Amino acid sequence: MVAAASASPIAARAPSAGAVLLGEAIADAVPCRSRRRRDRLCIALLAPFSGPAGLWGPSCQTSALLAAHEVNESGGLLGRELDLTFIDAGRDPETVTDETLDLIVEGGAEAVIGMHISAVRQALVRALRGRVPYVYTPVYEGGEKAPGVFMVGETPALQVRPSIGWLATRHGARRWYLMGNDYVWPRVSHRAARRYVAANGGEVVGESYVPFGCEAYEACLDRIRKARPDAVLVSMVGSDCVTFNRAFADAGLDRHILRLSAASEENTLLGIGAENAINLFFAAGYLAGLETDANLAFLDRYHGAFGREAPVPNTIGESCYEGVRFYAELARRARALDVETLGRASQDFCYVGARGRSHMLARHLHTDIYLAQADGLEFRVVQHFPA
Repeated sequence: MVAAASASPIAARAPSAGAVLLGEAIADAVPCRSRRRRDRLCIALLAPFSGPAGLWGPSCQTSALLAAHEVNESGGLLGRELDLTFIDAGRDPETVTDETLDLIVEGGAEAVIGMHISAVRQALVRALRGRVPYVYTPVYEGGEKAPGVFMVGETPALQVRPSIGWLATRHGARRWYLMGNDYVWPRVSHRAARRYVAANGGEVVGESYVPFGCEAYEACLDRIRKARPDAVLVSMVGSDCVTFNRAFADAGLDRHILRLSAASEENTLLGIGAENAINLFFAAGYLAGLETDANLAFLDRYHGAFGREAPVPNTIGESCYEGVRFYAELARRARALDVETLGRASQDFCYVGARGRSHMLARHLHTDIYLAQADGLEFRVVQHFPA
């Protein structure tokens, strides 16, 4: 894992080798608290630089920096320049929450944009209490209704439901096994998945959960083998998703059992390896290989800013780009930064980002979903589900 944390307990410094290509404005990552300038708008950008999700940290950071640069190049936000300060969200919820509140109270942060697990989100929602706008960017279990929280990522209804239906129709996937990390996102998502499986005439034949950092999957794999599923829904995070899928293939289960993952993006696929990705499917609102005008333009800007050796673009990292752009476009529409005004302006709000045209309903962003199958070390789109 590549941690980008500075000596400061609050801020992770921007990657100077890439960010400097965007100019001094974003290469400088001094914490907001040292500035408090009226012409700057401080945003706490939470991304994982440690733990199982640390796999995604570098791409989250570069994607967010690119979005902030684009906003600033277009005149800033309501006359102010966006100023991102990064917090390592891969740690325990209490630590992340404390540092975020410290940045708001002492550093003057006026918004939070976060890519992290749902346990951290729940702790932040309780602590923030709608004090500042909070944009949550990754795939999650759905159902968040707290004031001031705006959801960018996919929910099971948008991502998992159509994918289960397609795999049932095209591949006869009727018997499902549910596999996840042991926390809120997999458990709540799997409750929804049970309904989707039943609606397609299928049944769930087993369910297993493991703690973060698990390396021994023999017992789970034995239960899967005995259950004889047609497909396994894998709801696991970062490096845990990598190790499970490797173990699954090593056990010889990949040849006759499909896998549908909610988080096996391009970086994860590289870790899994082409030889371990047979019959692996992935559904998301963004894939680096999308040949859409919006994505091709995004990739040109991304590689132009950070070079070809930059972190691989993927749906998790790109969600941070969407989070920053969404917040800026919503604030421009509202002509305000307060939670109440932004909430009113968000209903039926539309904007165009790297994922194309998206629209918001009940503070949840709706975008097209793509179901892809691993083809070597790339994902090949097999079905498009329009928003």
